[in-house]
Amino acid sequence: MIPILYSFRRCPYAMRARLAIAAAGQKVELREVVLRDKPQAFLSASPSATVPCLVTGAGVIDESLDIMKWALDRSDPNHWLAMPEEGWGWIERADGPFKRALDRTKYAARYPDEDPAENRDAASEFLQSLDDQIDGWLFDAPSIADFAILPFVRQFAYIDKAWFDDQPWPSLSEWLERFLASDRLAAVMRKYPQWVEGNSPMFFVAD
Repeated sequence: MIPILYSFRRCPYAMRARLAIAAAGQKVELREVVLRDKPQAFLSASPSATVPCLVTGAGVIDESLDIMKWALDRSDPNHWLAMPEEGWGWIERADGPFKRALDRTKYAARYPDEDPAENRDAASEFLQSLDDQIDGWLFDAPSIADFAILPFVRQFAYIDKAWFDDQPWPSLSEWLERFLASDRLAAVMRKYPQWVEGNSPMFFVAD
């Protein structure tokens, strides 16, 4: 079967899954989910009821990083998996403390007991460490770590882009701006109509 990817265009988790699928040249049937109107087929497939969710002949993959690995294990022409072991640590920090602080900055009203300024400071500490690490890329060449983390840095930057652009993070800013202007990002951010049961399949493969 052709794998089915339940996705939501603006979700950074779904974005990084699509980036890896595109880089790997893997063909999937893309089903664009509207989060306020989740179709029953998606809810039946996804244990967490969150995007992205990949349905394959071998089962369901419900975590975005696992979808990235699934795609790149099949084909990795850009050698994204050929990175130092510490790259996985950078992804873990981004997915853990940084994402926690990002959410409490961007969605402050959801966390009335949290101080958004303190959370922005916490996120900024991680971004400063990224700026110190990046020399064009996190490592000598683009890797899964870059493209697993960039969608979340993008999300944070657009909370207040003017403030973000004023920060002393030259390497980080150049890394992000190159990503924002890239054909790679444009290819995975094409708009698809909401998927509903009975729609004709819409296939996704890019790069």
